[in-house]
Amino acid sequence: MPRILASTYVAPRLLRDGHAQTVYPTLSRRVAPVPYDRQRVVLSDGDFVDVDHSRVGARRVAVVSHGLEGHSRRPYVLGMARAFNAAGWDVAAWNFRGCSGEANRLLKFTHSGASSDLAEVIDAVLGAGRHDKLVAVGFSLGGNLTLKYLGERGSDLPRAVVGGVAFSVPTDLRGSAERMARPANRLYMRRFLSDLRGRMTSKAAQFPGRVSLEGYDGIRDFRGFDERYTAPLHGFLNADDYWARSSANAHLRGIRVPALLVNAMDDPFLSEGCFPWAEAEASTWLHLEAPEHGGHVGFVSFGSESYWSERRATEFASAL
Repeated sequence: MPRILASTYVAPRLLRDGHAQTVYPTLSRRVAPVPYDRQRVVLSDGDFVDVDHSRVGARRVAVVSHGLEGHSRRPYVLGMARAFNAAGWDVAAWNFRGCSGEANRLLKFTHSGASSDLAEVIDAVLGAGRHDKLVAVGFSLGGNLTLKYLGERGSDLPRAVVGGVAFSVPTDLRGSAERMARPANRLYMRRFLSDLRGRMTSKAAQFPGRVSLEGYDGIRDFRGFDERYTAPLHGFLNADDYWARSSANAHLRGIRVPALLVNAMDDPFLSEGCFPWAEAEASTWLHLEAPEHGGHVGFVSFGSESYWSERRATEFASAL
């Protein structure tokens, strides 16, 4: 099977633009709620994350990781959960630290390199004894966690973990941050910084004297945010150190189970470094699919309840 795949995705005629594909689902997609059963997973450092389960009584499960400042109730997560349920899979959609509607206990939060959080969620899901086959699925930041986890663990994965699927992944965090700082992405950047301001406001109230919002309005991009907050709060030297140590690209060669990475060529968030052609060519395990269109977490389909990305993910996972 070729490691660089020709994509089957054909974008609707009116959505053959990266920005349109990125914005349309956010503004227009509505997905019926999934009947979740919530599990609180206490992490090894004393913090917690909440995992929302949608079960159909299957012995196989998809663990779904959302994107930056997302959660398990976002339409793209609900759509993926419904698709996997329909294909005969249980789903465990986990909420990153502080993303489930309740502030997490510690100063730190889930960032692009926090693959250890995903590892603990996977261990907790498998520890229940309900499943003997697991696929990790991630979007954007969650996709980086997924690929990083698979690459770090290599052949030392839990036996039940048989593969992974990731969409719209900034596998080169520095390149993606620089791309996001461009004027064309100013509106997206403002939205992210607004969401992150809410998180840091909560942290400042929770940990007075350790987090300050003074001068926050002067932050214009991810470098500014990561330099001031992400890096120092999580033990990195600076933003560049955080990006270098957390980017999935550094771990792709370690993957030892089938993993599908789908990044659209017109994704406005991704740099050239987010298309790891050489790694896919050299790997027995990494499959890279780069459709011409799709935007960031787009891949819109009309005439069907599911999006192409959801059908592609269940197809790949079910073939493992």
